[in-house]
Amino acid sequence: MNATETVTVDLADRRYDIVVGEGVFARAGELMAPVLHQKRVIVVTDKTVGKLHLDALAVSLGKAGIAHSAIVLPPGEQTKDFAHLESLMSRILDAGIERRTALVALGGGVVGDITGFAAAIALRGLEYIQIPTTLLAQVDSSVGGKTAINTRHGKNLIGSFHQPRLVIADTGILDTLPERELLAGYAEVVKYGLLGDAGFFAWLEGHGAAVRDGDPEARRHAVVRSCRAKAAIVAADERETGQRALLNLGHTFGHALEAETGFGDALLHGEGVAIGMVLAFDLSVQLGLCDAVDADLTRRHLAAIGLPTTPAHALGNIWSAEALIGHMAKDKKVADGKMTFVLARGIGDAFLSQDVTRDDLLTLFEGARLT
Repeated sequence: MNATETVTVDLADRRYDIVVGEGVFARAGELMAPVLHQKRVIVVTDKTVGKLHLDALAVSLGKAGIAHSAIVLPPGEQTKDFAHLESLMSRILDAGIERRTALVALGGGVVGDITGFAAAIALRGLEYIQIPTTLLAQVDSSVGGKTAINTRHGKNLIGSFHQPRLVIADTGILDTLPERELLAGYAEVVKYGLLGDAGFFAWLEGHGAAVRDGDPEARRHAVVRSCRAKAAIVAADERETGQRALLNLGHTFGHALEAETGFGDALLHGEGVAIGMVLAFDLSVQLGLCDAVDADLTRRHLAAIGLPTTPAHALGNIWSAEALIGHMAKDKKVADGKMTFVLARGIGDAFLSQDVTRDDLLTLFEGARLT
């Protein structure tokens, strides 16, 4: 029998489990049944994931006696907008839901985010369950209750904190991912080592290729360790009033790059985060906070795995530093007109700063053009 591990997000009466292991997807109905208040769910997925996994989920739900129907969305980051949210809400309400009906998000971060937000606002709050099918969603977006959609003003600016009742993370499902999607998720795994666990980063230097290439034990360890790190931070700071903001390492830069490329396939979220983490370490070196050796280790590891490390990957050789700074000025973490950055004193030692000036960013981006 394949090994299974459970990570608990400890939020008192709203605590929930993340069940991690190869093959747990086949047990989805069995795992869901104890946490459902009504033996009925509406599964939300996208066309790509639905073709691969919706029939198997239906079988598992049927075995557990859980009535179910499905809503299939278009794939891609463009689905996280008001138009698709309105359509999703209408279809959920058309289904005649009750307050005890639960939603199930079957898919990657886009499906998880929009489904969680729909659950937060439908009938003033429905329960929902996450079944993340990408590495990025398994280690990051499915855990912690952040739900949101994008607008022309920026990424994830309309949303709510709404915790799931259960997360089912089948590491075997990751075998169905295109390599580019898998690598995008790996960036979020590396993030946990860089922000607070130098030992985990060292483990990834030795085992990252195994995670990428499909070793079951390496993948399970990477997902479990990432989820444990996020669960501890979420339990201590659910609504991001303090240390949870450290989870945004690389994201302020990454979101700006995503906005500049139109939230499309030109740059996946995890690719933006990878570039953003390199920029965050370079900025930390520039400000005299971090040894250049740590920035070089970060860049080399991400590049060796196959991730981009420079804005030119998405924007080419001609891009506007002012445009990126404009996107960052709209970031959710802006406070009293000041941008908040996650910087580092070294690998495993991240901290928050509002002391970065516009000139600092212009110098950073000018240097980034040369890499």
